[in-house]
Amino acid sequence: MDRIEKREFVAELSAVFADTSMVVVTQNKGLTVEDVTKLRRKMREAGVSFKVAKNRLALLALEGTRFDGIAPLLKGPTALAWSADPVAAAKVAVDFAKTNDKFVLLGGALGNQVLDVEGVKALSELPSLDSLRAKILGLIQAPATKVAGVLQAPAGQLARVFSAYADSQKGEAA
Repeated sequence: MDRIEKREFVAELSAVFADTSMVVVTQNKGLTVEDVTKLRRKMREAGVSFKVAKNRLALLALEGTRFDGIAPLLKGPTALAWSADPVAAAKVAVDFAKTNDKFVLLGGALGNQVLDVEGVKALSELPSLDSLRAKILGLIQAPATKVAGVLQAPAGQLARVFSAYADSQKGEAA
């Protein structure tokens, strides 16, 4: 990388740190190309970005951001995972670490809060933002469905009374 590329990379990573809510720091010493490809595919499917970054450049990008607390974690071969959904990055990283012992979680940060490995694991157990939205939507729609059913019931009963009355009138006329 020449100087211009390094500056662009630091600027790009700084913009990421300004926009995202969650960053997970991992160590990927000894992963095969096939393993890294699988990991990147899983990350992409979950809406997570994953980048192997030179620690020196990542440290420059961290300066002055709310994630500067993860600077001590950037030692050795590290990679960063981030996403708009705070749970997605943690969930994919923890799931992949369970199946591959060469992929090690080092920690992360949720906003200003620096997380250790246990904190990242705890965060990964939470439901994702999409599933929370679906649950809230279900809770909102359930009462509306019940109200509609209650409002329709008297009308149905009234229709049955009129139908019975009409049938009784036909019976008397015959």
